[in-house]
Amino acid sequence: MPSQMLATRLTDCLGCTHPVISAGMGGPARSSLVAAVSAAGGFGLLGMVREPPALIEREIATVRARTDRPFGVNLIPFATPPQMLEDELAACFNARVPAMCFFWEVYPDLIARSKAAGALVLYQVGSLDAAILAAKAGADVVIVQGIEAGGHVKATQPLATLLPRIADAIDIPVAASGGISDGSGLAAALAMGADGVHCGTAFLASSESFAHAYHKQRLIEAGPQDTVLTDLFCINWPPHAPVRVLKNSVTAGAGDKLWGYHPGQMPHVVIGEEEGRPIVKFGTDSPLQSMTGDFEQMALYAGQGVGVETSIRPAAIVLEEMVAGAAAKLRRTSQMVQDA
Repeated sequence: MPSQMLATRLTDCLGCTHPVISAGMGGPARSSLVAAVSAAGGFGLLGMVREPPALIEREIATVRARTDRPFGVNLIPFATPPQMLEDELAACFNARVPAMCFFWEVYPDLIARSKAAGALVLYQVGSLDAAILAAKAGADVVIVQGIEAGGHVKATQPLATLLPRIADAIDIPVAASGGISDGSGLAAALAMGADGVHCGTAFLASSESFAHAYHKQRLIEAGPQDTVLTDLFCINWPPHAPVRVLKNSVTAGAGDKLWGYHPGQMPHVVIGEEEGRPIVKFGTDSPLQSMTGDFEQMALYAGQGVGVETSIRPAAIVLEEMVAGAAAKLRRTSQMVQDA
C-alpha cells in the first residue's frame, strides 16, 4: 500500500513517512528501537528520562549511525531534578537533536528554549487545558494521552472522549496515545481527528526494545483485562502519579487498596540491581536487559492495547502491519461511503 495514502499533517511536520510515533519509554526506548522505527518510516523517540548526559550523547550518536531519518528525545521535567534536567537539555541541544518531547506538566519556557535550539517540540498531555497551553506556547505537535495508556498516566478520561475535543480546539498536528496497537486503532484515531498515533505497548515487546525478556514475555501473554491503574509503584517519582501496569504479586498483595500511596511512606525493599544501583519494590523501574533481580515484582508497564502482539517481532514489522492495516480499513470505509 503506497505510504503517501496515510500522509498527514504529522508526517509533514516530523518529516517521517508514516504517522506513527514510538513512545519515548524511559528504559526500553533506547537507540536500537528508535533507529528501527525511524528507519522504517515512523518517528522514534529516545526515552532518556533522568539519564546521565553521557548516555544521552551516546544514544543520540548511535541512532544517527544507524539511520539518517528524523527522531527525537523524550524527557519528563516534572520528575527530574532541576540540575539534571539542565544537563540533559544541554546534551540534547549540543547534539542538535531534531525534536524534543516532553510529558506531564506543561512548561512554556522549555518549549521556547527547545525551539530556540532548533528542535521541533512534541508535548504529551492528558487534558484539554494542557493541550491548549502547549499549543499557545509554541509546541509543534500535541500528543493526547487517554487513560488507556501504559506507564505513567496523566489522563483521567478515555482517549475517545478527550481526543476529539482537543483536535477541535487547537490548530497544530495531534497524535493520539493510549490503547493503540494495530491498524484498527490507527484508523480509528485518524477518524476521530488525530493526525497520527503515539504507541508504547505496541513496540515494548519488539526485538529491539531494551525491555527485559521477562517483561516482553509477560506482554505477549497478556490481554487488556490483565492491566491495572494504580499509584502503588511510586518510589522515585513525585506523588500522585498513577501508572498502568500488568497485574502481579505486588498489585495482588494490595487487594482492593490500589490508590493512596506516597513515595515517602513506602518501605525500601531491594528486589534487584542495575549496574550497582539497587532496584526497589514499589519503584517505578521496569525490568531492563541491564537488570537482575525479581522481575515479577517490578512495574510491568502495559497499556490496554496489550494483547495485539502475541510474539516478539521486529519493530519495523509491527509498524508496517499497523500502517497497512489502517490503510485497508480506511479504504473499506471510504468504499462503503461511496456505495451508500
